[in-house]
Amino acid sequence: MLESCTTAQERWGGVHKLIDAWLAERKQLITEYNQLHDRSAPDQHPDTALASFCDVLVDYMSAGHFEIYEQLIREAEDFKDQRGLDLAKQLYPRIETITEQAVAFNDLYADTQAVADEAQMQARLNSLGAMLHERFELEDCLIEVLHNAHRDLLSTP
Repeated sequence: MLESCTTAQERWGGVHKLIDAWLAERKQLITEYNQLHDRSAPDQHPDTALASFCDVLVDYMSAGHFEIYEQLIREAEDFKDQRGLDLAKQLYPRIETITEQAVAFNDLYADTQAVADEAQMQARLNSLGAMLHERFELEDCLIEVLHNAHRDLLSTP
């Protein structure tokens, strides 16, 4: 999962500072996910790691919905890019479903003082990880189509 994030940053870094910051936040989300999943941060209490992951998860999801997607849609509208708008319309319902699952995970664990059932939390985390991977691919597809469609238009005098 982290490798695809690096590739995305290489491909999209510089398209826009907001997207760059969002991709950096994605990388942080993946790092925190891996630490939580692997319990590879022995200096951090597991519940602190879980709360930290949930914070980054919500921030990433919020930035996508309230900043990035709106900007990409607005860009497609400005350029009268029906292909981009159609793609967004096609991908957004699945992204929304994944967001709902991420919010549900956050609601279960963000304010938890202690995880009562570690195995159940790990199973939910695994499921969320698969959904996040899918979401990252959908987001990258949306960015790619919109960026490629408009790149030539932006460089035209």
